[in-house]
Amino acid sequence: MSVVGILGKKVGMTQIFDDAGVVHPVTVLKVGPCVITQLKTLKTDGYDAAQIGLVEFVKASKINKAMTGHFAKSDVPPVREIREVALESATGSEDDQAAKAGDRITVEIFNDTRFVDVIGNSKGRGFAGVIRRHGFGGGPKSHGHMFQVQGSIGASSFPSRVFPGQRMPGHMGTDQVTVRNLRIRAIDAEDNLLLVEGAVPGARDGYVLVSKAKAPPRERRGFAGAATKDALKASKKAAPSKKK
Repeated sequence: MSVVGILGKKVGMTQIFDDAGVVHPVTVLKVGPCVITQLKTLKTDGYDAAQIGLVEFVKASKINKAMTGHFAKSDVPPVREIREVALESATGSEDDQAAKAGDRITVEIFNDTRFVDVIGNSKGRGFAGVIRRHGFGGGPKSHGHMFQVQGSIGASSFPSRVFPGQRMPGHMGTDQVTVRNLRIRAIDAEDNLLLVEGAVPGARDGYVLVSKAKAPPRERRGFAGAATKDALKASKKAAPSKKK
């Protein structure tokens, strides 16, 4: 039994070339090492999960007494960021051992994984209007018009109030965003680096939770080869022949 995810930080974006010479935009994530600070079981907590923390330098004076006792109970170093991740069921192999508090987690948990899900907090954009926040089209842009406002919101004699959930100006960003099925392009176990294809939510040095994909996509078959059918020829062959 092992964990399915790991904590890390977003380093930035770059690009790499594959063996065929095709360029791929990738995001570099520095993940781990992490440590299991607590194991939650079905018997004691009602569900099975592992509480993990990202191992990085933090002053002991910055940790309150409650968390200091929590870390001392599992004999783990103080950590700044803590998340909960699910546990994988045992595969039945002899090398598979039950996870326990104090175990270290590294990027090597993704050695046999092709796709991952990444959770992060989006960049904060401050107070934004409806055009930027919700993608409204705005009003006429000619002289005398205020085109970057939402216009009427329908609060006349009926219903004489604004319905909850009305799209209006307000705080934008700093929301939890999940990006699913990002392909792993490279793993550097020595420097704890994970390169995933595509963009990851958040700013540089932002914390992210990387886990194995819950519903990985099916691999697409190649378009070339003997099994590939010509759509035009297939449609003509399937069409009923005209009798002369």
